Amino acid sequence: MGSGAVEIERTPDAASARLLRTFEDGLRIITFDPRHRDEFKRLNVAWLSKYFRVEPIDERVLGNPEDEILRGGGEILFALVEDEVVGTVALKPEGGIFELTKMAVDERWQGRGFGKRLLDAACELARERGAPKLVLYSQRTLKAAVAMYAKYGFVEVPLVDKRYARCNV
Repeated sequence: MGSGAVEIERTPDAASARLLRTFEDGLRIITFDPRHRDEFKRLNVAWLSKYFRVEPIDERVLGNPEDEILRGGGEILFALVEDEVVGTVALKPEGGIFELTKMAVDERWQGRGFGKRLLDAACELARERGAPKLVLYSQRTLKAAVAMYAKYGFVEVPLVDKRYARCNV
């Protein structure tokens, strides 16, 4: 065996899924489990289609989250009630920081604070992983979302990266 650094690549399998939190109302937040991979796409396509459109970058990330998010050191979180996926969010590595992205809650489960709990869990996980900051891209017309992000300490900065046509903040 040679001497040198060994790089360990994450293999996204069910055994690697980890329970992050359980709440009194039965909501559980877990890390990526490949059994829920299609739910990540379903929830995000539903949200994007309702408010905007699915862009090529979305198709790429949602179609191959293992390469686009996980293998680079990111994470996908799922919110579950019993065995039903009711929400999701991702932390996508971006040059030493994380992009908070692909957050969606099933319409049938909205209004129960699940989005806030997913955001809490994602922020906590980013801190655990030593991220100096999080970045997210949004749209001012999503007033409730932008207000929630402000409560979590996100501040608006000039939009330089135009990766998403729908984003203006």
